Amino acid sequence: MTLTVVPADLDGTPCTRTNPIHIRKNLPLQNAPLAAVADTQIIDARLITRKLSKYRDPSTMRSVIELSITAIPLIVLCLAMWAALQQGHLWLYALLILPSAGFLLRLFMVQHDCGHGAFFPSRRSNDWVGRVIGVLTLTPYDYWRRTHAAHHAGAGNLDRRGIGDIDTLTVSEYQALSRWGRLRYRLYRHPLIMFGLGPFYLFFMQYRLPFGLMQAGWQPWVSTMVTNAAIASLAAVVIWMVGIGTFLLIYVPVTLLAGSIGVWLFYVQHQFEDTAWSSGRNWIAQEAGLHGSSHYDLPGVLRWFTANIGVHHVHHLASRIPFYRLPEVMRDFPELKDVSRLTLVQSLGCVRLVLWDELQQRLISFAEMRRVYGAT
Repeated sequence: MTLTVVPADLDGTPCTRTNPIHIRKNLPLQNAPLAAVADTQIIDARLITRKLSKYRDPSTMRSVIELSITAIPLIVLCLAMWAALQQGHLWLYALLILPSAGFLLRLFMVQHDCGHGAFFPSRRSNDWVGRVIGVLTLTPYDYWRRTHAAHHAGAGNLDRRGIGDIDTLTVSEYQALSRWGRLRYRLYRHPLIMFGLGPFYLFFMQYRLPFGLMQAGWQPWVSTMVTNAAIASLAAVVIWMVGIGTFLLIYVPVTLLAGSIGVWLFYVQHQFEDTAWSSGRNWIAQEAGLHGSSHYDLPGVLRWFTANIGVHHVHHLASRIPFYRLPEVMRDFPELKDVSRLTLVQSLGCVRLVLWDELQQRLISFAEMRRVYGAT
């Protein structure tokens, strides 16, 4: 049985772009949340977005628990790293870097939900918890929230690229660049830059000034400067307590590793072969959310540490759903499981996909561009 996801256009007519995927054969058509007639099941992206609204209500108690089981282990692990360094157990210190980075990454995902107003029922609670977490993640909350909102508002829209997303050129745009322009783009998309130097630049340099929002009013500036002052104050206190060497040995590798994993997650959420990009009237928010965002189907432990952010197609349809309720959505709407699904192994191949081919409507590599369109 084949499931075809066809979002409706603004006038109610189905869009022409379809994405055939397979669903469980034992799913009775009449029991599906969004049933269709004949031998196919049609999912209207706007209709399913409305149906997802019932999952938007967060639980204060659940949110407090999720925050506690993320922040407390992170503190304990950092103290254990400090003790290991004091005792000269470098092997133990090294072993603790990865789990510490995992909990710091999860703490950022809590901040992410706060930015969407999804973690607590109160906006005030979301904002202040997000701001405090931003000191630990080196991410000014109000600045990041605005750039991330711009990403959600224009995801998959070729006319609205540039803020809060990975720079992606079309084949024709790349071919129109000068030699120096093509070299810069190639360097930018190189894995060592994207996932190595990129996170260092992003968290230690770019987030220190509100780049991209220099004329957006006072709030991004205040958020950034206050976050910088809080980071400097906290660092000064910790350095006074344990010394600058120990502080750097603990905080820098943990932050950089968490940042690299975070950039990777953000990358594969939209940079996969059959993602969706369009422009003008062809761009529809719900279609872009459903087709242009991946379902990064990770193993259970990784799903926990990444706070279900891999269920990204659902997140883009309804960003106010708390991360701990996303498994409910996947349970109640099993037909969404295979939409834009990527496994951990499959996602590794996404690194080579760097250009949007408007003719083939998919991402391609530099090698495929040369093979199909010839040398430039």
